[in-house]
Amino acid sequence: MAELVCSTTRGAASRASLELLRERGVEPAVVEYLKEPPDRATLERILDAVPDPPAALVRHDGRFAELGLDRDAYESREAVVGLLLEHPELMERPVVLAGARGVIGRPPERVLDVLD
Repeated sequence: MAELVCSTTRGAASRASLELLRERGVEPAVVEYLKEPPDRATLERILDAVPDPPAALVRHDGRFAELGLDRDAYESREAVVGLLLEHPELMERPVVLAGARGVIGRPPERVLDVLD
């Protein structure tokens, strides 16, 4: 069973990822992490599944800047988990998980990597 972890399915990348999955006959469980913030175990599971470095899971957007955060302070796994526990809105999205595999869906076509 695949999971699509996103802030909302209205976002362009999340919509595109969901569409790609559905076109391949996959109906993922959708987790809107702003409504159901991830706990430490969930964040650890995502980091275990996604092959990218931990820092890739952090959005460096306007909210990141608004909080006055330093990009270099959030490179390690523990720092990323701590940040996302406190500020789940900074999690890069969407994330697609399928078993022990996962991927950040940017660009959306990357979600196909977990279906092989």
